[in-house]
Amino acid sequence: MSITSSQFILLGLAAFALSGLLTAPIRKLAMYIGAMDLPNLARKTQKEPVPYLGGVAIALAVTIISFAAVLYSDHTTTTFPLVTYALAPAILLGIMGLIDDLKGLEPLPRLIVQTAVGIVVAIFLINQNIIGSPLGNPALDFLISVFWIVGICNSINFFDNLDGGAAGAVAISTFGIALIASNQGQELVTALAVVTCGATAGFLLWNKSPAKIYMGDAGALFLGVLVGVLTIRLNPGIHPKWNSVALLPTLLAVPILDTCIVVFSRIHRGISPFTGGKDHLSHRLMRNGMSKPGAAYCLWSMQASFVGLALVVYKWSTAIGTPVLVFTLMYWLSAFMWFWRIPATD
Repeated sequence: MSITSSQFILLGLAAFALSGLLTAPIRKLAMYIGAMDLPNLARKTQKEPVPYLGGVAIALAVTIISFAAVLYSDHTTTTFPLVTYALAPAILLGIMGLIDDLKGLEPLPRLIVQTAVGIVVAIFLINQNIIGSPLGNPALDFLISVFWIVGICNSINFFDNLDGGAAGAVAISTFGIALIASNQGQELVTALAVVTCGATAGFLLWNKSPAKIYMGDAGALFLGVLVGVLTIRLNPGIHPKWNSVALLPTLLAVPILDTCIVVFSRIHRGISPFTGGKDHLSHRLMRNGMSKPGAAYCLWSMQASFVGLALVVYKWSTAIGTPVLVFTLMYWLSAFMWFWRIPATD
């Protein structure tokens, strides 16, 4: 399997175009069947009903382009299973998210399914020896992999609370993953990251403020597990090992920040972390006087800055990697403290 730079770009453009094209009919279908996010709760920020099955377009675009590329290649028998193993858990959780969008599911069954998927994926990654930065202890690798997959899955879902917020952050994150994986010769990880980046960017045309459609849980869970698996499989190949491992949270720093703020804030206030509310980063920015588009641009910029720092660590790990990671941690903690000081409620 050998993919040129121009072919990677073509994959991204194809996913961008297909996602954008598929979103239109899916939006009409969502409106027809009444799959609408109504502004009937205090935590809702939109003023008009918005259809919310856009994640189906993202999932279809990623799946169709990925498998089409495999069938077009000369290495179908070896590559097809690898792509299937990467996409199958994302598709499964995407279907669960779609059921949640249409019927509604309680948090506990969702968490059980996510954990089960995380366990199966972790076992497969360890058995196939394809964890990008293994810690040398299979039991520890297993526990961290399950925690990471379930955590990122929920983190992306939590972060999908602002027009374009999650789609833009995932596009930026997967762009960074693709750059590192490409430089390391990880063609499959690069291809899937490029396709995911293109698909989320294509959907962003419809999802940016004012959003014409939301991705819903179907899209958030699909992207969450896919990005979680891609980061686990990413092998930066840098030393010391800690720098390599630390790149994973750095590439997803803002969604993780949002999740930490929300969970700790709700626990501090004595309410369930799974209770909806206007206490996310986006809500706090708007409560601080920022417009909805301005909040999206701010969060995208923050995510891009963390991805940029990850690339600096990757490029110059031996020389300045550790000091840059220390700076990145201080930057993240400073952002946490700043957002924490903004009231969680009106």
